[in-house]
Amino acid sequence: MNFIKDFRALLIGLWLGAAIFFVAVAQSSFAVLPSRELAGAVVSRTLLIINLSGLIIGLILLAASFIKQPAAKPFLLWAERFLLALVAVSCAVGQFVIGSWLFYVRTQFGGKPIDEIAADDPLRIQFNTLHEYSVWVLFAGMIAALLAFFIILRKPDVNLAVDNKQEFKF
Repeated sequence: MNFIKDFRALLIGLWLGAAIFFVAVAQSSFAVLPSRELAGAVVSRTLLIINLSGLIIGLILLAASFIKQPAAKPFLLWAERFLLALVAVSCAVGQFVIGSWLFYVRTQFGGKPIDEIAADDPLRIQFNTLHEYSVWVLFAGMIAALLAFFIILRKPDVNLAVDNKQEFKF
C-alpha cells in the first residue's frame, strides 16, 4: 500500500508542478514572443495538455481512492475524493466549456488579432471575462490538487497502522 500512496502523491504532485510551470510559461510567452497571437497559441496548446492531463490524473486518482484502505479515516477519504473530483471537474470545465466558448468568441473576431479589437467591444469584453473565468477555474483545480496532495501524504502507512513494532529483517 505504501507504493500506491506514494504513486498517487507523485501523480498529483506532477500535475500540480506542471500547472504551476504553465503559469510561468504563459507569462513568459506574452513577454518574449513577438506577437500576442503567437503567444496565445502557445498558451492555448499548453493549457490543453494541462487540462487533459489534470482530467485524466484526477479520474485515475479518484478511482484509486476506492481501493480498500483499512487505516483511512472516513472524513479524510471523502475530502480527498471531493478534492480529486474538483481537480477533474475544473480541468474539464476549463477545457471543454470555457475553452470552447473562448474559441467561439475568437472566431467571431473575423480573423483579426485580439489587439485590434476595441477594448469596449462586446466580444472583447466577453473574451476577457471568459479568460478570467479560465484562470480562476485553473487556480481552483490547483488549490484542490495541493490539498489532495497533503491528504494523500497524511494517510498512515498500512503496515505501520497494523503493527507499529515491525522490525527490518533480512
